[in-house]
Amino acid sequence: MFTLVSYILFLSVSSYLTIDVGRRCYHAGKHYLHYLIHDSDLCLTINRILLGCYYLINLGYIAINLTHWDKVNSPEEVFTVAAVRIGYITLILCVLHFMNIFALYFLRKNLMIK
Repeated sequence: MFTLVSYILFLSVSSYLTIDVGRRCYHAGKHYLHYLIHDSDLCLTINRILLGCYYLINLGYIAINLTHWDKVNSPEEVFTVAAVRIGYITLILCVLHFMNIFALYFLRKNLMIK
């Protein structure tokens, strides 16, 4: 029973985080990419590819995370297990976001030099 509750809590919070962060990065990324690349069509294509990859990575991690779930025996464990796993997803989102920003920045910097 508690395991099912922790699944539902984890899936609802992690799905909301994934979709909300993806939407926000997609909309804010338009301006950032246009600043770096100055080509609207290329910016839109890169932004869509980044969003698709972002969703695939996060949904894959969420699915894998569910397969390695131990049995939850108490209400305290529900929140502890869900919070730890949501924390991992949040950290992964941050790392992926900053990796993309730095990669695009250095790509633009290298393109300007040539």
